[in-house]
Amino acid sequence: MQADPQDSAWMDRALELARAAADLGEVPVGAVAVKDGRIVGEGFNRRETDKDPLAHAEVLALRAAARTLDAWRLTGVTLYVTLEPCAMCAGALVQSRLSRLVYGAVDPKAGAVGTLYDIARDSRHNHRVEVVSGIRAEECAALLKTFFRALRRPAAQTTE
Repeated sequence: MQADPQDSAWMDRALELARAAADLGEVPVGAVAVKDGRIVGEGFNRRETDKDPLAHAEVLALRAAARTLDAWRLTGVTLYVTLEPCAMCAGALVQSRLSRLVYGAVDPKAGAVGTLYDIARDSRHNHRVEVVSGIRAEECAALLKTFFRALRRPAAQTTE
């Protein structure tokens, strides 16, 4: 699918949310749901903070969008996310009837929208999501690499 000229601008907000997640010690993934040029939902990873295995950025943004729109069907909504969704989140995209997904970095270990699986576009489902990948991929990937590099740094190096 084709990228929209606004995709990079909306990804800016997703990156801001990913940085907010990192500030809390969460894996830096941010997601923004947009409909008709306005944000209807957003979220960032909160699994550690909320002690919730389902608190992925995408799920939180989809829930917020459903509340805003007062509907579980998110037709006409585009979700911008900094990292390729996992299988759980890709399933949520299909179940919510999301129209379009735009993501930044690929996830070689858990990506389920083209890398390991392609749940969002699987023809066996009753709904398929339009997908655009690679928007601001380098920035999205760099944020994750920096976060994980800092986690692996020995404690002696962090206390100077």
